[in-house]
Amino acid sequence: MSVEDLNTGKKITIVDTTLRDGEQTAGVVFANAEKVAIAEMLSELGVDQLEVGIPTMGGDEKKSIKEIVKRNLKSSIMAWNRAVISDIEESIDCGVDSVAISISVSDIHIEHKLKTSRAWVLENMVRSVEFAKKNGLYVSVNGEDASRADQDFLVEFIDAAKQAGADRFRYCDTVGIMEPFKIKEKIKYIHDKTNFNIEMHTHNDFGMATANAIAGIEGGATHVGVTVNGLGERAGNAALEEVLMALMLVYGYKGDINTKMFREVSEYVSRASGRELPKWKAIVGSNMFAHESGIHADGAIKDPKNYEAFDPSIVGLERQIVIGKHSGRAAVVNKFEEYGIDLTDKEASGILELVRSTSVTLKRSLFDKEVVQLYKEYKRLLKD
Repeated sequence: MSVEDLNTGKKITIVDTTLRDGEQTAGVVFANAEKVAIAEMLSELGVDQLEVGIPTMGGDEKKSIKEIVKRNLKSSIMAWNRAVISDIEESIDCGVDSVAISISVSDIHIEHKLKTSRAWVLENMVRSVEFAKKNGLYVSVNGEDASRADQDFLVEFIDAAKQAGADRFRYCDTVGIMEPFKIKEKIKYIHDKTNFNIEMHTHNDFGMATANAIAGIEGGATHVGVTVNGLGERAGNAALEEVLMALMLVYGYKGDINTKMFREVSEYVSRASGRELPKWKAIVGSNMFAHESGIHADGAIKDPKNYEAFDPSIVGLERQIVIGKHSGRAAVVNKFEEYGIDLTDKEASGILELVRSTSVTLKRSLFDKEVVQLYKEYKRLLKD
């Protein structure tokens, strides 16, 4: 189910962490049934692996994870753990096939959060990986705060993880401080040194999570972590819909991804998380294919390719010609054609004048019924 560059044969595995990192957004809680529904939707969409929660939390967290496992989804099911044996035992009890084992790798975290040493980090990581592998699990070793870690220590860390049996390394830009050019260099360096599978896990504190995720792939990463709508701690994570559409339409990757589900999934996660889906949201926002400006609307009416990067149906949206202050005559004529009314040039100009003044008064664009009412008002004014 991964996406593949047909020119190079490179495959990128999609790892969605909406149900773990996404739910760690301050104030967000998914009901158990919502977690199961989201997992089912993401599996149907074509996501390779779902990180679905933290079993050591117990209670409802474990219940929801077990319910997801019971669904026998196409996606691999992963649970998040600290580098602690008891955490991994809780994951095993849930029946997941994969575990993420997370531990800090930057000196900032090692000294000021863990208050220990690099040697301690390596020892506990290796012990945890070996335990997980003995129990038949796929293992992702997460380097928390990797973007602020010493590069050579990262290489040492990855080599130790490989020797212990780990399957990949998750490069975490935990505080979102990277930029695309630098992160591409960093990933290339550690990939060249280790020749190991690397997953990009990027945060959006400077608005560059998607760009950094893609740049990491360009640097050699083979996996990418995402969340629906970019949900996640603080400013969020790289957005599933943005990363996938960029890989497929900008970089030419192909894969069995049901992109028509993007809008549906985004709306569901938006409601379940209580976080509004902005109209201007890239890929799935309702304004993606809404045209009001006279020049843009006219161009879109003549040929949508003039002002649209891709067809709206690809992501489950529809094109809209919005009538408001910035509309031109072509948009007004087009709108009335939808109702079987052919306007004369004089009628179009007169109605456009009423549209613009009404839009300014209301401080918004107009609903179709309001536009039709203005047509009636214009006809009435002509009679008077």
